Amino acid sequence: MDLKTKIREVPDFPKKGILFYDITTLLSDPLALKTAVDRLAAPYLTKNINKVVGIESRGFIFGAPLAERLNVGFVPVRKPGKLPSERIEEPYDLEYGTDALCIHKDAILPGEQVLIVDDLLATGGTMAATAKLIKRLGGDIVALACLIELIGLNGREKLNEHAVFSLLTYD
Repeated sequence: MDLKTKIREVPDFPKKGILFYDITTLLSDPLALKTAVDRLAAPYLTKNINKVVGIESRGFIFGAPLAERLNVGFVPVRKPGKLPSERIEEPYDLEYGTDALCIHKDAILPGEQVLIVDDLLATGGTMAATAKLIKRLGGDIVALACLIELIGLNGREKLNEHAVFSLLTYD
């Protein structure tokens, strides 16, 4: 199945000159969704993954079923103010300003093998911040995986010490 045919391209969203890749059309197709999760899981079926970490919020969509396929736990990484227990926070840069991501302090144990998942790799800021959180907790990052990578935004450059797997790429 060509998953790119299941993704709607929306010009001039969220602002003029941006071509937005809308994954809601892929998500609404049960076979396309299953295929995407199966293909994201395939490289990691024989790895010793202990946890899948999904980045808020669309990383949850792929991370939770991926964790189920790999028979491991799922850990959410969230924006500040969303996690109820003790947590650590990692800031990252936005185009105009900064934001942060948080993880519970007890979510990853030292030495655990972690797969980080998100829907999109663009500039790499959220994945880089998530990788820093995992390292601060003592986890070992096996790879970073995403449904879509926007090659022209050079997000991989911020992640060059990690293996990155992208199911689909766009220029």
